[in-house]
Formats: sequence, C-alpha cells, structure tokens
Amino acid sequence: MDKFKVYLRALEPDDYKTTIKWRNDDEIWSMVVGPKYFVSSEYERQWVLNAINNKDEIRLGICLKIDAMLIGLISIIDIDWINRSAGCPAMIGEKKYWGQGLATEARLLVLKYAFHERGFESIRGHVLESNVASLRVLEKCGYKKEGTLRNAVFKGGRFHDLIVMSILREEFELIASNFNCDRLKGDKT
Repeated sequence: MDKFKVYLRALEPDDYKTTIKWRNDDEIWSMVVGPKYFVSSEYERQWVLNAINNKDEIRLGICLKIDAMLIGLISIIDIDWINRSAGCPAMIGEKKYWGQGLATEARLLVLKYAFHERGFESIRGHVLESNVASLRVLEKCGYKKEGTLRNAVFKGGRFHDLIVMSILREEFELIASNFNCDRLKGDKT
C-alpha cells in the first residue's frame, strides 16, 4: 500500500518563483554544504532553466500529493557512469513541512529511481556535521557513514566538518522492504 505523501517531478520553468525564497532564506543556507550567496530572481530563473536542460544531472521537485505544491528539491549529481555512483543532495524548502518525514519519503523515491531505473550501485551524501536532521534522514534511509572530512566547509566565519555517507543498491533493497510500500518495490534482477 502506498502511504507516501510526496511525489517527484521534473522541474518547470516557473519553479524559480518558489525556489528563490528558499535560496534567500538564511536558516536554510546555514544547513546546506554550499556557501551563501545572493541570488536574484533572474539568476534563479536561469538556474532552473539550466537544471531542466542539463543532461548530466537529474534535478527534481518534491511535491505534495494532496495539492501538487512544490516543497523541496532533490537531485542526482556528480554522476560517474563507469562506477555507477552519484551524489544526491536534497532539501525541503518549505519549512512548515520540516520534521514530517517528507524528506525521507522523497529520498526513498529518488533512491528507487537511481537503483532500479538508472542502474546505480552507490549513492553518496555529504552533510554538515551540525545538520542533525539531514543525518537522521540518511540513516533512516539506510545510508552508512563513510567518514568525516575535517574542516572541509567554510561558512558562517568558521570551518565545519562534513560527514560523508553512502548507500549501496543491496542496502536499499533491505530498507525498501522494511517500508512495505508498493512504490519502493521493484525488479531485483
């Protein structure tokens, strides 16, 4: 039975009108790996258009099933087709939906896509050590800690450790069966 409250979709050109608010939110930027920078509406519009047309990355919107509202972003980036690995950053930009398990649902859906549809063997995640909520999401989804990159990110006037985590296809299959959801089941051949 499908109990998920979110679905993933391709980005649309007008999504920048929503994502620009997230990019300019200091609380959100304090939790992501990248540095804070000032973003104009035009810059954000171009970023969305480039993401739509970029064949080397997969950038998706996280939407609520109930009303199709865009609440976040999730991506498959830094794709290595030879070794079948990639990175997978995500964010719930609409803060009123934080802590409701929606990031976990979105990550499970993108992992199913990555492993079952695209044939990846491993997916990485890089998270600031201070971003406890994101670390919990990765652990809940079956990621294992690979290590710590010490003082790897400079933001807010100081250096921060970066936690490197990953999940293998076989580990995802075990986690997916624990969630008992039709949307995660797939051909395991």
